Amino acid sequence: MTGVGIIVAIIAFLVGGALSYVFFKHGLKAKYDGIIKEAETEAEVIKKNKLLEVKEKFLNKKADLEKEVAIRNQKIQQAENKLKQREIMLNQKQEEVQRKRNETEAIKENLDAQLVIIEKKKEELDKLQAKEREKLEALSGLSAEEAKERLVESLKEEAKTQAQSYINDIMDDAKLTANREAKRIVIQSIQRVATETAIENSVTVFHIESDEIKGRIIGREGRNIRALEAATGVEIVVDDTPEAIVLSAFDPVRREIARLALHQLVTDGRIHPARIEEVVAKVRKQVEDEIIETGKRTTIDLGIHGLHPELIRIIGKMKYRSSYGQNLLQHARETANLCAVMASELGLNPKKAKRAGLLHDIGKVPDEEPELPHALLGMKLAEKYKEKADICNAIGAHHDEVEMTSLLAPIVQVCDAISGARPGARREIVEAYIKRLNDLEQLAMSYPGVTKTYAIQAGRELRVIVGADKIDDKQTESLSTEIAKKIQDEMTYPGQVKITVIRETRAVSFAK
Repeated sequence: MTGVGIIVAIIAFLVGGALSYVFFKHGLKAKYDGIIKEAETEAEVIKKNKLLEVKEKFLNKKADLEKEVAIRNQKIQQAENKLKQREIMLNQKQEEVQRKRNETEAIKENLDAQLVIIEKKKEELDKLQAKEREKLEALSGLSAEEAKERLVESLKEEAKTQAQSYINDIMDDAKLTANREAKRIVIQSIQRVATETAIENSVTVFHIESDEIKGRIIGREGRNIRALEAATGVEIVVDDTPEAIVLSAFDPVRREIARLALHQLVTDGRIHPARIEEVVAKVRKQVEDEIIETGKRTTIDLGIHGLHPELIRIIGKMKYRSSYGQNLLQHARETANLCAVMASELGLNPKKAKRAGLLHDIGKVPDEEPELPHALLGMKLAEKYKEKADICNAIGAHHDEVEMTSLLAPIVQVCDAISGARPGARREIVEAYIKRLNDLEQLAMSYPGVTKTYAIQAGRELRVIVGADKIDDKQTESLSTEIAKKIQDEMTYPGQVKITVIRETRAVSFAK
């Protein structure tokens, strides 16, 4: 019974499994068919959408292409229109060229005919000219060449006269602008010698015993030299020059303060920023005291009294200023003494003259640097410190900056020139001076017709003597201009050079 139950159970299990398989397969197939239908439906929708998209893109592309084609057709139409216009213009131009060619041909034919006529007339004219020339030669007794030479000579003379008149007009015009031209020449002269003059008048050399001191003066990271430059206002140049330090500044008083301060610092050996400031302040006070003392001593030596203290200080500052290598204080003393002597001889007040002579260059050492000539600045300073009117006028007029209103003015002007012109007063190398005079004379002698030359007034005037039989009066004017231009182009000279060409004829006889 047990075995039968097992068999029945197995059979029931198999039958149930078969039925379950049948039912599962049927349900799976139904589900599969549903999925297939759903996929087909979705695919159909996607297909329709894609077809719509493709149609839309096709339509858009078609519209774009149609638009592009329309634009291209428009451009082609425009190009065709332009080509038609150009073709029309070319046709017109061709017609015009052809018309002008025809006209040119007609003109050429006419000109050829006229040339034939002209050749004939020229032959006739040559014959007539030959006959007339023979008649003129017979009447005048001159050949054609001689007459031509005489005509050329007369034309030359006429041209020379006209040229000289033109030159004279130009010179007259130049005289009207002489002041501007003179300023230009002065500026050019300043530019030529500016470097040398600046070096001479703005540099002081401080000598040291050994180059080891240079390092101490410079200090760590340059602190000492920066402190010294800041305290003195002087640029200190420490370079490879052995046993020398260059002090550079336009103010001579500052350079002197820097020199004395350096001397004290090097002698003392203590060189540091605090010590530098202390020494510079002390030296500045000493120099200021010395300036005042120098001014007082100068006025006492000259017997001048009642000067304003500020004028005395300015006079003391002259000690540190030079002009053309001449010490300004020494120049002022010389001028003062010369003024006193000249005033005494002329019966004027020698004390006033001496006072004006001493003060005439105070405008060269002002505390400020105004844009005024030193003569006018000196006059203003004198007026400021209550000097007499005639003394102020003498100061302002010694370079003709203002009109002379007193007799002291020409005396101061003359004595100033005498002091500056004294041989040896102002620095100038004798060899260079002699060479310049010789060059002036030789330059003028190189011109034809010049017999003698004399450089006078220290090279400021050149006298040129020409032969009366070699050069006429018109040529003398052009000769002076040529010599002046050549001197200006080839030579370096102070101020201006006056060229005087002398031509004269003398007849000397004796009655016995």
